[in-house]
Amino acid sequence: MSRLYGPLDDVAGDAGHVEHPPRVGFFTDTSVCIGCKACEVACKEWNAVPSRNENDGAGLDLLGMSFDNTGMLGADSWRHVAFVEQPRRTGHQEPGFAGLPTGPSGIPETAGAVEPRLQEAPRGGSELGTNPLPTGAPEPQELRPTENLGMPGFSRPGDLTGAESRTDFRWLMASDVCKHCTHAGCLDVCPTGALFRTEFGTVVVQQDICNGCGYCVSGCPYGVIDRRQHDGRANKCTLCYDRLGDGLEPACAKACPTDSIQFGELDELRERADRRLAQLHDLGVSEARLYGRDPDDGVGGDGAFFLLLDEPEVYGLPPDPHVPTRDAPAMWKRAGQAAAAFLLAGLAAFVAGGRR
Repeated sequence: MSRLYGPLDDVAGDAGHVEHPPRVGFFTDTSVCIGCKACEVACKEWNAVPSRNENDGAGLDLLGMSFDNTGMLGADSWRHVAFVEQPRRTGHQEPGFAGLPTGPSGIPETAGAVEPRLQEAPRGGSELGTNPLPTGAPEPQELRPTENLGMPGFSRPGDLTGAESRTDFRWLMASDVCKHCTHAGCLDVCPTGALFRTEFGTVVVQQDICNGCGYCVSGCPYGVIDRRQHDGRANKCTLCYDRLGDGLEPACAKACPTDSIQFGELDELRERADRRLAQLHDLGVSEARLYGRDPDDGVGGDGAFFLLLDEPEVYGLPPDPHVPTRDAPAMWKRAGQAAAAFLLAGLAAFVAGGRR
């Protein structure tokens, strides 16, 4: 079990690994995520993770008209690419998106100074986030009324047509994963030792020891860990522990075509993320922020942290996560004090009764 509630320190050493490599993790830069889902596929293939609801034959869930067909992290979804559709600040806006947050402000054309790939890739707008249709692309043909599926970007009578209507919104995309917390609630509450801290500072579930009690599910502040339906055992990302032992990077990071998912030593990743954030702020993207970077937060900093372009809630992340066991030492201390007080009161009553 990891040492609780101290500053960011040597988590692998605290777990009993005397000699070990530096702590490793993920830095996910969502500003260059294109939503290709290569990370999801690579994760499932390497770790033999089944498709969702495989046991009842349902396969992947189709969630309305969204491209997000995994929905959330779970026992059979160790990686989840979130798709968030947002209207732009100006121009035509789909009525169904009126209640959504407006997202970051515009970014100057000097974006290529931050990310060289942005100079090479065609862009259909001046905002960070994936644009549904690049500038100069052929305008799609007008849809007949029977073909209109009600999706943003398809033309309707009286609406803007083709490329114009397709540039009225943007997609924010982010590949979510287990955070491998410094103070891991799942690790704190596991009664069998099925969860353990590796020499790389990550948290892994041992399937042959897990008894399916589910304590870890309620112990995770991010709702990441889940139990598989057919056997009840807990499952989550292992950060490809078997690959790390052979000096390989995790499958998801290896497959990411834009380096949105970056793997490496955690200290170096934090420095890299700080530089990236400063560059975006210099370009006027004041809404950019780091999530899970701060070692003084409620989980002691995450082993997998993110650069976001909007509030954490927009991406389905808790704004102020805290490990549920953070108050355990204080609770046990108060319980001990109360027990001692009851014991002293009982002894006092016994002595007083004996004197009478």
